[in-house]
Amino acid sequence: MGSDNAPHAEIDGALAAARDLGVGVILVGQPEKIQPELRRCGWRGDGDRGIELVEASEVIGMDDPVATSVRRKKKSSLRIGTKLVTEGRADGFVSAGNTGAAMATAKMVIGMLPGVDRPALAALIPTKSAKPTLLLDVGANSECKPHHLVQFAIMGEAYSRAVLGTIKPAIGLMSIGEEEAKGNDLTKEAFPLLREMSSLNFVGNVEGRDVFSGLVDVIVTDGFTGNVMLKLSEGLTEAMLSMIKRELTVSAVTKAGAMLAKPAFRNIKKRLDYSEYGGAPLLGVRQIVVIGHGRSNARAIRNAIRNVKEFSENRASERIERGIAETNALHGPAGSQEPIKNVRVH
Repeated sequence: MGSDNAPHAEIDGALAAARDLGVGVILVGQPEKIQPELRRCGWRGDGDRGIELVEASEVIGMDDPVATSVRRKKKSSLRIGTKLVTEGRADGFVSAGNTGAAMATAKMVIGMLPGVDRPALAALIPTKSAKPTLLLDVGANSECKPHHLVQFAIMGEAYSRAVLGTIKPAIGLMSIGEEEAKGNDLTKEAFPLLREMSSLNFVGNVEGRDVFSGLVDVIVTDGFTGNVMLKLSEGLTEAMLSMIKRELTVSAVTKAGAMLAKPAFRNIKKRLDYSEYGGAPLLGVRQIVVIGHGRSNARAIRNAIRNVKEFSENRASERIERGIAETNALHGPAGSQEPIKNVRVH
């Protein structure tokens, strides 16, 4: 209910997911706004076309204050949707609404995996190689401590294995130089902690130019830096595609060349389109939560639901929990000198 295009994009995306992926989708929100859109698509009631409707009378909007809204709006679509997951009626939760509210609600209602201090938003970044690179955190934690980056690496490694099928993911630490001594206090303190993790294939520091190279499978950073990187890459992609389109239409010769190269350009655009990836999984909570752009279209919603399906089928949460437990047994609580406690929102 909280996205820029709600509920139109969510409904079209849910119908596409149910049709293409063979999954059932529960739409959570205000019936007076959802039912007319469903009837427009020929929906005849709960269960038809794999779609069920659950009422939520309240909505947490993009501009609503996170802390007070999550506490007070107990009948919001976020609260009721995440509760369906804890009750076992759903395998995961998708939202394209208020990111902060979605994260806070997920931590409060679904809860954190044992041993995880903070959840992390993970984004797939297209690269020159066949596989994308997983970048985390991209916005859940603007300020981090070194052991948080270690936990992000463990969660990212487990996700890369479980969902992306990478056998031995290479882990890189985002910094301003390849040398161990380069970077700020956070990266310089995180580097030796990551190096000590024998369970991880840590390859050292990576720089901004390495993000799209495909040289590493997982890149860890704090949420402030990761979010800037993500938004920069999205803006650059849109600008490049716009410039290419403009240059290809300046003359008859370039138009002819564009027609011949149209299949190649279409494939490139598809690889760079954020909607192909659906959204960012929130790693570290007990069940899968995928948070999409506020401007998500129907294709992005459909692919966010696909992410939930793949995450659930590959039991990625269990792999992350096992990875955290195994690392803690070998090295202590994910590189921290202090016991790590679960974060709760009260």
